[in-house]
Amino acid sequence: MNPIPAVVLRKGRDEAVRRFHPWIFSGAIDRVEGHPADGDVVEVLDHSGELLASGHACHGSIAVKIFHFGSERPSGQEFWVHKLQQSLQLRKNIGLAGNETTNAFRLVFSEGDGLPGLVVDMYNGVAVLQAHSTGMYLLRHTLAGALRQVFGNSLKAVYDKSTEALGKSGAHSEGDGFLFGAMDSVEILENGHRFLIDFIQGQKTGFFLDQRENRAILGNYAKGRRVLNAFSYTGGFSVYALAAGAVHVTSLDSSRKAMETLEVNLRLNGFESGRHESVVSDAKSWLTAMPGNFDLIVLDPPAFAKRQADRHKALQGYRFINAAAMKKIQPGGFLFTFSCSQAISREMFVSMTMTAALEAGRNVRIVKHLGHGADHPVSVFHPEGEYLKGLVLEVL
Repeated sequence: MNPIPAVVLRKGRDEAVRRFHPWIFSGAIDRVEGHPADGDVVEVLDHSGELLASGHACHGSIAVKIFHFGSERPSGQEFWVHKLQQSLQLRKNIGLAGNETTNAFRLVFSEGDGLPGLVVDMYNGVAVLQAHSTGMYLLRHTLAGALRQVFGNSLKAVYDKSTEALGKSGAHSEGDGFLFGAMDSVEILENGHRFLIDFIQGQKTGFFLDQRENRAILGNYAKGRRVLNAFSYTGGFSVYALAAGAVHVTSLDSSRKAMETLEVNLRLNGFESGRHESVVSDAKSWLTAMPGNFDLIVLDPPAFAKRQADRHKALQGYRFINAAAMKKIQPGGFLFTFSCSQAISREMFVSMTMTAALEAGRNVRIVKHLGHGADHPVSVFHPEGEYLKGLVLEVL
């Protein structure tokens, strides 16, 4: 058997690994023993040769993504079964797995679950796997087998949806497809609300599970209000607003296909069309010309900044849509505004809302800070894992 390639760190550059940070940057490496290709398993050694961790080799400034800390050498499917069991146990402990009114949750949140480069979302027995690194992609069949061991007969299918995510990293996949089972879509329950999940054609893995708790919070504000759900996708916030007693909800998105699924979700939950309007349009243009009769607005756009270099342009985009909403919202109305751009810090996002409020000429105060749900845990050693920032603002 060929020896496992090793990454030997420069003297004094092992502190981050000993603090359980899951990334090894190329500048910390003294030498590489062997010839690891992108995605190969490598061992991480300190300058004296002590084995500190194991991970996947990556091309780029992040040279290794660590999936195991310690001197043991992980191997075989049982290692991955154990990692998935650990992830599932947390979801059980927080009341998501085995919940009668919610049967969809994120099982694996990359670094937050000690599996950097991997996301697994569970939709009522369907596992949607998304690899963001070559190493995790090469393990997809092993991971599918591990999922079958962990969930047994309750697992209906495993779908690999890695092509788009891998494309951004420069790696290539063989195309999305089923690793186990087969089905076109699946219906889920989220806090008792029903949603059709198109995990094959839909965005990301098919639904934005990270907003589950924020959708529930919206219900506390929606009763008796006229609601605009901008960048609505398949209508998660719209369904919650209607269920909470909103007088009327307008859902706005540029995707006609997403809007068709939204209409299905409204019917699944028994809402009559008289309380809802679907608008297929570019959100920025529509927000500029929209009527001023809304007293609750949701702004949940896609990530405006994929990289640090995009940060300034992204902040301008967030300022534009927030100022447009603030100008038109009724006095005393609430604005739920979000950024899922990892490159935008919470401090930057709050500062942007202040700039938008000044531009709109409105007095605004922060009522609540929001983030992603508890099934998106963030390691204290890897704060970079926090990406979703949200605010509930009162616009006076």
